[in-house]
Amino acid sequence: MYLRKGKGLLLLAFLAGLQIAAEGRGTPSCRPGFSEEVYNAVVPETTEKGQPLFNVRFLDCGRNVPVRLESSDPSDFRIEADGVVYAARSLRLPARRPLVITASDAATQQRWETQVRLTPPSGHSQQTQEVVAPPAVSRGIREIVFPWRHIDSQLKRTKRDWVIPPINVPENSRGPFPLELVRIRSDHDKNRSLRYSVTGPGADQPPTGIFIINPISGELSVNKPLDREHISNFHLRAHAVDLNGNQVENPIDIVINVIDMNDNRPEFTHQIWNGTVPEGSKPGTFVMTVTSVDKDDPKTANGMLRYKILSQNPESPTSNMFTINNKTGGIITVAAGLDREKVPQYTLIIQATDMEGNNMYGLSNTATAVIKVTDINDNPPEFTATTFFGEVPENRVNVIVTNLTVTDKDQPHTIAWAGVYRITGGDPTGRFSVPTDPDSNEGLVTVVKPVDYEIGRSYVLTVVAVNEVPLARGIHSPLQSTATVSIRVIDVNESPYFEPNPKLIKLEEGMLSGSTLTTFTAQDPDRFMLQSIRYTKLSDPAGWLRIEPNTGRITTIAVLDRESPYVRNNMYNVTFLASDSGVPPASGTGTLQIFLLDINDNAPHVFPQEAEVCEKPDPNAINITAIDGDLNPNAGPFAFELANRPLDVKRNWTITRLSGDHAQLSLKMSFLENGIYDIPIIITDSGNLPMSNTSYLRVKVCQCDVHGDCTDQQQIMAAGLSTAGIIAILLCIIILLVLVLLIVVWMKRRDKERQAKQLLIDPEDDVRDNILKYDEEGGGEEDQDYDLSQLQQPDTIEPDAIKPVGIRRMDERPIHPEPQYPMRSAALHPGDIGDFINEGLKAADNDPTAPPYDSLLVFDYEGSGSTAGSLSSLNSSSSGGDQDYDYLNDWGPRFRKLADMYGGSDD
Repeated sequence: MYLRKGKGLLLLAFLAGLQIAAEGRGTPSCRPGFSEEVYNAVVPETTEKGQPLFNVRFLDCGRNVPVRLESSDPSDFRIEADGVVYAARSLRLPARRPLVITASDAATQQRWETQVRLTPPSGHSQQTQEVVAPPAVSRGIREIVFPWRHIDSQLKRTKRDWVIPPINVPENSRGPFPLELVRIRSDHDKNRSLRYSVTGPGADQPPTGIFIINPISGELSVNKPLDREHISNFHLRAHAVDLNGNQVENPIDIVINVIDMNDNRPEFTHQIWNGTVPEGSKPGTFVMTVTSVDKDDPKTANGMLRYKILSQNPESPTSNMFTINNKTGGIITVAAGLDREKVPQYTLIIQATDMEGNNMYGLSNTATAVIKVTDINDNPPEFTATTFFGEVPENRVNVIVTNLTVTDKDQPHTIAWAGVYRITGGDPTGRFSVPTDPDSNEGLVTVVKPVDYEIGRSYVLTVVAVNEVPLARGIHSPLQSTATVSIRVIDVNESPYFEPNPKLIKLEEGMLSGSTLTTFTAQDPDRFMLQSIRYTKLSDPAGWLRIEPNTGRITTIAVLDRESPYVRNNMYNVTFLASDSGVPPASGTGTLQIFLLDINDNAPHVFPQEAEVCEKPDPNAINITAIDGDLNPNAGPFAFELANRPLDVKRNWTITRLSGDHAQLSLKMSFLENGIYDIPIIITDSGNLPMSNTSYLRVKVCQCDVHGDCTDQQQIMAAGLSTAGIIAILLCIIILLVLVLLIVVWMKRRDKERQAKQLLIDPEDDVRDNILKYDEEGGGEEDQDYDLSQLQQPDTIEPDAIKPVGIRRMDERPIHPEPQYPMRSAALHPGDIGDFINEGLKAADNDPTAPPYDSLLVFDYEGSGSTAGSLSSLNSSSSGGDQDYDYLNDWGPRFRKLADMYGGSDD
């Protein structure tokens, strides 16, 4: 292509014209209306009322404005909002004029019409034939046209430097590559040499290397196959520069469109589609919508899909139970007869084909649609038997008599399957109910009120079974939904019962022992069992009564006392037990309530029994009350008076009646010596036979403070000391004495044990206390040139614990802990010296470190070469037996023992 500034070539003008024409065409705008101008519908010659015949489709172009659909013959044909036309009545369809369907928009007052030609099925296909025609356009809609640009009423093209229309390149081209697309030239290439280049995605930007340009000739080429699904178009910019790199033309945009090829199959969004439809649904019921996508251009036939059903499994009751909208993928029912109990699920193989469904040129793919038929209540429950039998013991409740079994073909554990049982006859008093077992759906005939064998030996119930939800329209309950239940009542041994219970009688208290009170008998409800009844006493708190075992006659065995603590509100309750002779025996209890009437059998007494009064302060009076266990009129009002003896009572005291139950005791004199006084008071009640009693009021006369309170606490304590208090004090004293005695005995025994373990020698006469022990011995000042370490004690120089075992001498003292020898007591009084010596001897015999008594004693080695010389030459001038030690007796007690030891006779 060549372009000259101001002139231009004929080829460039031709290309520009093609571009303008392409822009002017565009895509036609959508117009609302029916999808077809004329429909051909094949309908049966005889139709039933409500039978779907055909459907029409109205396109609203996305306005979402509802339109009203009407039929030209509404008495015969009825059209719904979804476009489905039904037979308005049962009719025959002979040859007749076309049917007109009208759509109207109430908001804009627009109207659209289409015709439907009705043809009989003979000699025609069962599929609806569509005649492609543009929808009828209503008047009032203006047509929009893109005009050419006019200048001075002349059609004229705008002048530009470079005009390059879009370049279309088919995808998946096989080459050869590089494949030339267009040639670019500038008018300036006549005067100087130019260099051409392109920039943008696909050239110098990723993905690079797809497009190349010859820098000298300006030939733009594609270098490899293109993929529209990857990149649908490229936007490049062409540049023209001189040899010095100076721009000679403004860059222009080059658009390269990748033309779609049918290289992609349709792909379903799901390989398995799941849908549901209620059983018994009418034809035309929507089920589900399947969708498929195609990566090819949806504006071309390559991406336009069509759907169809390849197969249906099972093919029952017909092979065409469903149909699919070939454009939208919507699946609807086209035949009646869906029955979940026969076919619970359908499997459809759906095919999607592009190229508008052309099987020769289009690509296709399949998916599976699984349609489950949902349950409705179209099967009533039916009893497995017409009569059921059961038995129940009398007087039992919440007992299952029998199970009523039913069958229901609906889906288990749904509301259409769950049964509800109602008793419609044979139970006027409501003694039975029939709840449902949720697991087995059985009816459980249950006793909710006790039944009595003596009243009714059998029951015959009528039970009806229904579902929790009503049956579907047109389904009626069969006779099998009603059953009869025959129940036999089993007679059991019932407990006797007292009548009345409790039984109330009224008696006066004080009735003597052996008196007959009443007869308390029980009735046996088992009229058909000849049984005897025996009576026993179950509860008699006071032990006043006894009952005759056979007759039930009740007599007293003690005096009845209304004032007994076992009587509450004048009522005394006794419980008796009645047992029959059945196997096993049955028993019942009855309560006898005795209302005790009061008699005047209790004398009154004074309250309180102790009081205080001040010896001087006024008032010095005491308020007293009369207490009587009886009730009115055997109680108050009471009469109060002082006894005649002792004589000083009336002389010192006076009593004044305040009311029927109260009186006041006061001193006659102004002063009475403090102390305790027992005042006898005679109180008489108001009974028909009055009873009197002399009560003693203990009065404490004491000194009082300004508040009227006694201050003589010591006398109050002495007066109030009881025998129990005195005994408690004596016990405490005895316990203290015993504790002191135990402590003294323990101390004495401890001192005796300590003294027995000590030497009973006077410490002043013990010469061993005067022997001193030194660590070293040596000569005088002239003997200081020897090694004193040889005279050290071996234990301090070389302890036995650190001597090696291998060099220890055999005659050395073995390593053992020191034995515990008995200690001499420091007490200065004599004891058993023999025990002390024996204990020391026993300790020495058990001492492993002590050598035997008949062995040679081995002393530690003290070295050699002593300057002191040998001591073996030292001898006593005379033997000990030749000396007289009597003079030691004159030296004191310490030497007297020595005189006895050395100066005594051989004995």
